Amino acid sequence: MTVEMLAAEQVMSRVLVAVKPDESPLMAWELMRRADVHHLPVVEGRHVYGILTREQVALSWSGGPEEQSSRQVRMLLGCERRPVVRPDTPLARVAAAMLDAGCDAVPVVDGGGLIGLVTAHDVLLAVAGRLRPAEGSHEVVTGMFHLEPVLPPAPTAGGMT
Repeated sequence: MTVEMLAAEQVMSRVLVAVKPDESPLMAWELMRRADVHHLPVVEGRHVYGILTREQVALSWSGGPEEQSSRQVRMLLGCERRPVVRPDTPLARVAAAMLDAGCDAVPVVDGGGLIGLVTAHDVLLAVAGRLRPAEGSHEVVTGMFHLEPVLPPAPTAGGMT
């Protein structure tokens, strides 16, 4: 099969690590680090709010763990509309949508829900003829644990703890 004949569903990642919109940037960063991914879909159920990148988390970072735990990733997504594609969207149109939007990942949706993600890396793999076999059914997994910062105890009056 030639690259011209490929569609989004043939190159997309099907098993995704995702984060809920009310989770913290600290949680998002830890999920990205542990899963070794650069893009994290922000989802509620199957509805996709957007794609969070490592760069967005890093650029928004200020303060320590306590501040990062009190914020929500939905605030990092911004207002601009990002493209989404359907499973049958030709790969050339997927790549054009990414270029036009200045992004390097687009969610693949079907029936209003997230079923996969196409990244620039996936497009390069397809062009190089290195397609991965389909990993089976679509699966979106949100964080299965919750991170809480461990802060030193507050000093008591008189400076002693």
